[in-house]
Amino acid sequence: MTPAFVFLLFFSLTAIKPGAADDGDERDTSLDTSEIIAKANADIKTPLIYDDIVPNLHRNADPCTATGCKWPKIGRYVRVPVSISSSYTREERNIIIRGLLTFHKSTCIRFVWRRQWHRNYLYFFSGTGCWSSLGRQSRGQAISLRKNGCLYRNTIQHEVLHALGFHHEQVRSDRDDYVSILTQNIQPGKESNFQKVMTNNLGTTYDFNSVMHYSKYAFSKNRQPTIIARDDPDLTFGHATEMSANDIARINMLYQC
Repeated sequence: MTPAFVFLLFFSLTAIKPGAADDGDERDTSLDTSEIIAKANADIKTPLIYDDIVPNLHRNADPCTATGCKWPKIGRYVRVPVSISSSYTREERNIIIRGLLTFHKSTCIRFVWRRQWHRNYLYFFSGTGCWSSLGRQSRGQAISLRKNGCLYRNTIQHEVLHALGFHHEQVRSDRDDYVSILTQNIQPGKESNFQKVMTNNLGTTYDFNSVMHYSKYAFSKNRQPTIIARDDPDLTFGHATEMSANDIARINMLYQC
């Protein structure tokens, strides 16, 4: 792929209608990322694990990034082809594009328009809720961002981070050193959302400010906390409106930016 062609793809991705929403922040500020996703995914029939991840029998969590589900890096950049459903309005497409461009600002991830020769790519569509697969899958993989429920910057970043190979913060392998899970307060049937995963933490510290961290009341059945910080039980977390510095650092470490 020639540098000139890459530039044209990048230019086309950034060509957004003047006056469009700057970053898609029409978000309901009363809801955090986990609440937005839980609300959008309530009662859907799409089979999911950890509330917003499409299950894959062969790739189930961060360790897959060591065995084939990282997106390839060629030269300085990791180019991820994308396609956006025509069912979105221009404004809705712009919200998704703005969310993707936040990765361009501080990482080596570059989203480019999918062409017919791209075998692996992300397909954004208005599905049953907010969900994604974990890491790169073979051929096209869907990211569902439902209209009127999922088109917010933090939610877009959250689902794209899944597609890049990142899991929820509160299920990382060392989480018990930082948080306690109060199982007695979890909604029946939602306990699996809190199961630990053998994650690759890339030597980074636990991050309460991560856009991948759910709130302390996530999936609560009685308005009592389901997750509390061990060092400070009164700590409030899970309200990130965008990727944290740690989120960005992990992308750059995993993909050697």
